[in-house]
Amino acid sequence: MPNPLILASTSVYRLSLLQKLGLAFECCNPDIDETAQSNESAHALVLRLAKAKALAGATQFADGLIIGSDQVAVIDGQTIGKPHHFDNAVKQLTQASGKAITFYTGLALYNAATDVMIAEVEPFTVHFRHLTHAQIVAYVEKEEPYYCAGSFKSEGLGIALFTQLEGRDPNTLVGLPLILLTEMLLIQGVDVLA
Repeated sequence: MPNPLILASTSVYRLSLLQKLGLAFECCNPDIDETAQSNESAHALVLRLAKAKALAGATQFADGLIIGSDQVAVIDGQTIGKPHHFDNAVKQLTQASGKAITFYTGLALYNAATDVMIAEVEPFTVHFRHLTHAQIVAYVEKEEPYYCAGSFKSEGLGIALFTQLEGRDPNTLVGLPLILLTEMLLIQGVDVLA
């Protein structure tokens, strides 16, 4: 690989996903302000934050290929992120019950050596079952999805919350769209199959 590959994230979920590609990489903490701007759409927010994380990684790795990613969901027109605690997780899942919720994952790949940024947003729609309060509480207590946008882990027991998943890449839902990433890496001269 011509440049070191850097994941600008402290997410154990993104780290685990990137390991699937079998490439050597390092991680760094992008340490950026993730606050949404006034009237910023979910699409615009995740695109901006993914780029900002990649650029923040470039301050630590001047010649790297740096991956930035961010994810939010939209429920009833409201952008939601990580719940951080039990009450918010229950509230988010109660609000999502019986609905189709779209998740937006921003992905950026920044080549620090050439100053080239590639960035896109990958949508993924989740169709929730009608859930009882008891089911929601039991799920949150079992899986504690406090650092997952939408309050679930689709790679775990969270799969039982859904009737249907709709999107190009199920990895997107976990936080790193690998199909899109492999396409971006190929543009930068990195073929994960080579």
